[in-house]
Amino acid sequence: MEINLISDTITKPTPEMLNYMLKARVGDDVYKQDGSTNELETAVAELFGMEAALFFPSGTMANQVAIKLHTQPGDQLICDRSSHIYQFEGGGAAVNHGVSSALVDGDRGRITAEDVLYHYTDPNNIHLPVTKLVCLENTTNMGGGACYELSEIERIKEVCEARNIKLHLDGARLWNALVAKSQHPTQFGALFDTISVCFSKSLGAPVGSVLLGSKELIQRAIRLRKVMGGGMRQTGYLTSAALFALKNNVSRLQRDHYRAKQIEMLLNKKTWVKEILPVQTNILVFRLEDDANIKPFLDKLKQKNILISEIGKGWLRIVTHLDYREVMHEYVLETLNQIEL
Repeated sequence: MEINLISDTITKPTPEMLNYMLKARVGDDVYKQDGSTNELETAVAELFGMEAALFFPSGTMANQVAIKLHTQPGDQLICDRSSHIYQFEGGGAAVNHGVSSALVDGDRGRITAEDVLYHYTDPNNIHLPVTKLVCLENTTNMGGGACYELSEIERIKEVCEARNIKLHLDGARLWNALVAKSQHPTQFGALFDTISVCFSKSLGAPVGSVLLGSKELIQRAIRLRKVMGGGMRQTGYLTSAALFALKNNVSRLQRDHYRAKQIEMLLNKKTWVKEILPVQTNILVFRLEDDANIKPFLDKLKQKNILISEIGKGWLRIVTHLDYREVMHEYVLETLNQIEL
């Protein structure tokens, strides 16, 4: 039995989800004739209190289209240095859109209104790129699943509105934040110009993200998605999985968070652990007292059929998820408890 805690992207559809997918109402989505896809887009838009939504094959494509919606070549966006749109989208902001990134060294991937003000450029200064967009990530991947406080996002929104800057949320794991902080999607829909949410991470669907925004923005996004090769046909087999996930897999995220917290509590007692970022959701990031122990530690886990990831600069990551069952969790706790370095 292999226990894969590298990411929550490794989950496979459950038999119940597969059965739901087989009953999808499919058509040609390029012509907006796919019933299940139309249902998903309407449901997510209503959930967030936003005007419209559009299904994408990946969160990266959804984020990239959002950047294009709000910028022109030569503009600047502001984001955290560790954010997905900067670190893990292949330089897309620069390659696809000619946009430069002002990078913030935030708190576990979270930036502040003061950070936005510091990096904001005077549009009358011809030497500088024009700041047109701020991108936040919630929860933060490299920050160990940390969540934003709504009060800070509200402060950032005030800065953006006063300076005609658009605000985008990479909400790949926003579902985790909503559950952990007892928040409602409409609270985010009221603050952001665009939001991307993912169904293939914590919610366990095989593929897909949705971009939310105004009707005008989403109409433009349809063309941009086509330009980037994202126009698809019978998407209902994928969007029905997302619908099932939305209806059945949100509340159970508390279980993932609880298990990550239990692992954190155990590791805090180990002398070979130097630091753990406080767990808020389903991601646990930690480092060992001696970096030389990283390979032996990972090897010991692998020998026990437990896989976790090394994410750089001595940090290790564990991600709990839908396929991580209680029997696996007990085995992982027992194994970690017995390891000596």
